[in-house]
Amino acid sequence: MSGTIRLLIADDHPIVRDGFRGVFASEPGFAVLGEAGNGAEAVAMAKALGPDVVLMDLRMPVMGGVEAIRELARAGVPARVLVLTTYDTEGDVRPAIEAGATGYLLKDTGREDLVRAVRAAARGEAVLAPAVATRLMSQVRTPQEALSDREVEILKLVADGATNREAAKRLFLSEATVKTHLLHIYAKLGVNDRAAAVAAGFRRGILSVEGR
Repeated sequence: MSGTIRLLIADDHPIVRDGFRGVFASEPGFAVLGEAGNGAEAVAMAKALGPDVVLMDLRMPVMGGVEAIRELARAGVPARVLVLTTYDTEGDVRPAIEAGATGYLLKDTGREDLVRAVRAAARGEAVLAPAVATRLMSQVRTPQEALSDREVEILKLVADGATNREAAKRLFLSEATVKTHLLHIYAKLGVNDRAAAVAAGFRRGILSVEGR
């Protein structure tokens, strides 16, 4: 794209927003239109100001970054969203990209790399931090094992709030067998607890809001 790249900065820490503003204030070809302290503010400001690129933190009060990205997409806001966060786990990266983020960088990204990344994002190019790209490539090269029918049954019961004992009773299994299945589920989904397993189940389409 040509001309000035208009930016909106969304982060709940004023000092971080000041830092990003300082970076782009001294670079030619950029204009910071505004700053938002949470995702809801970012959505409202993006609708009103029409930025080319939104620098979006992920974990913010009121509305997080992923939800804000979804809201921008639903509203038809054409701004590119470049995530800037300290988190690079699959549970953070994949939802942001699936929601529509153009890029995903970590906050330790160098100044020059950040400026280049924003220019690339403004052109619609995908931008990924090296650590994030490596993680995603690893996932592609190592397909995750699918859950068995029994494991899906147990995950659905867990999503509905069932304890191990309740799941065992419903499925006519021993509680120890349910625990074993849960361990297999955790391993296949790459998580460590029940809440993360349920979240991964929804994210991967194993669970659905309608029928779970």
